[in-house]
Amino acid sequence: MKNKLIAVVGMAGSGKTEAAQYLQKKGFIYVRFGQITLDEVMKRGWEVNEKNERRVREEMRQKHGMAAYAILNLPKFQQGLKKSHVVGDDLMSWEEYLFLQKEFGEDLIVLAIYASPKIRYQRLKGLKLDEKAVHRPFSEKEAWSRDKAEIENLHKAGPIAMADYTIINEGTVDELQQELERFLEKFGLHGS
Repeated sequence: MKNKLIAVVGMAGSGKTEAAQYLQKKGFIYVRFGQITLDEVMKRGWEVNEKNERRVREEMRQKHGMAAYAILNLPKFQQGLKKSHVVGDDLMSWEEYLFLQKEFGEDLIVLAIYASPKIRYQRLKGLKLDEKAVHRPFSEKEAWSRDKAEIENLHKAGPIAMADYTIINEGTVDELQQELERFLEKFGLHGS
């Protein structure tokens, strides 16, 4: 079987990164779409926060188009696929989805992770800032602002609607992992 690109999509706090890191532990090569944003925010010496990240994301898309993060990560995806399945953490826009679909065709599998806003916002409030600023707390107001911006400005709802597989993640980490095992089984992705 040819190696597959698993593009994980979902709103902040849904459990995308937890899912992607689980797949990484299963042998998938991990690529975080948004690492480009964090690297740029830190390169500019700005505080890592929702406002600065949004500014950089929107600048990147103005410069490279709405498929910016798929385009900028394409070499990482191609390199990884030579060795193993690849998991792309946080597919963002409809245009990125279309770009990846054109590039990879049947070798692209979109995995949506869903949790209700109420559950996501509770999770986001409880996060602790980590050393790479991948995880950090959001107030409910910040989380709502990010949701609104991602849906209206970045067209994130499209890839969620078109996902090949959706996991409802409103329970425990163990339950999420059980769902991920069902996903791997359904697509024949065990033993990458």
